[in-house]
Amino acid sequence: MLAELGGVATRAQLEAVVTRADLDSALADARLRQIARGRFALPAVEGARQVAHALTGVLSFRQAAVHHGWAVKHLPARPDVTVMRNRRLTPAQERTATIHRAVLGPDDVRVVGGSRVTSPDRTLTDCLRGLPFDEALAVADSALRAGVGPRRLRVLADGLRGIGAPEARRVVSVADHRAANPFESVLRAIALDVPGLQVVPQRPLWWGGVFLGRPDLVDLDARIVLEADSFTWHGDRSALAFDCRRYDEMVAAGWTVLRFAYEHVMGDQAWVRRILVDTTKERTQGTSQIA
Repeated sequence: MLAELGGVATRAQLEAVVTRADLDSALADARLRQIARGRFALPAVEGARQVAHALTGVLSFRQAAVHHGWAVKHLPARPDVTVMRNRRLTPAQERTATIHRAVLGPDDVRVVGGSRVTSPDRTLTDCLRGLPFDEALAVADSALRAGVGPRRLRVLADGLRGIGAPEARRVVSVADHRAANPFESVLRAIALDVPGLQVVPQRPLWWGGVFLGRPDLVDLDARIVLEADSFTWHGDRSALAFDCRRYDEMVAAGWTVLRFAYEHVMGDQAWVRRILVDTTKERTQGTSQIA
């Protein structure tokens, strides 16, 4: 569940799925870490702090995003650590982290939960310009959900120059607080690169006065619905029955409904994109390849 939520979650999010006893047990045996009041993360967060301290560095990029309470597509196997440009590291030290080199000013560093991390603004600009599009979008969406204003994101992106600046401005132009989690953000990132497909998150659908639901992603013109279906939230009989009725009603109303699992979106993006490309062509150009 924490992986699908981007590595960080509130107590309310966790207790919606697991019991309080399960949560306390996970904390007791270090399967879960509390990083702030009411906020929890995967154990890798603690290990990252130790690595950064050993390198005389600062947690940054995705690692810093989690410390600020923003979800990420995934936490890297080796933590993101920024060191000063002239910092000399041994090969063994280089292997302990994903090393970023930069000159950090006093305003670029904060102490969060006992860890030295890049400031919120510095973390956002690093992620916007330095991460792949889908990962950057996941962070930007999450920051908006957490209360970072869209104007602040635009100002940060507009102030960037050089490598990564155009990419950062593209991310900000499509960032949306309505995306529920990184799973949905990454699916939207894939869809945004499909010609002719223009999806928006969480758009309510109606048919003959009947509310069909609020799908994860909707293209109103092509009448395509994309759902990021998680077993965590759709894993019992009542949820299955509800989803079957909802999706069938959408199809009856003329919508094409495509459902993707977490494993598809995170692990097989080429297949997801192919399905989206073929479906969009069929819906917009009538180029069905069915014999």
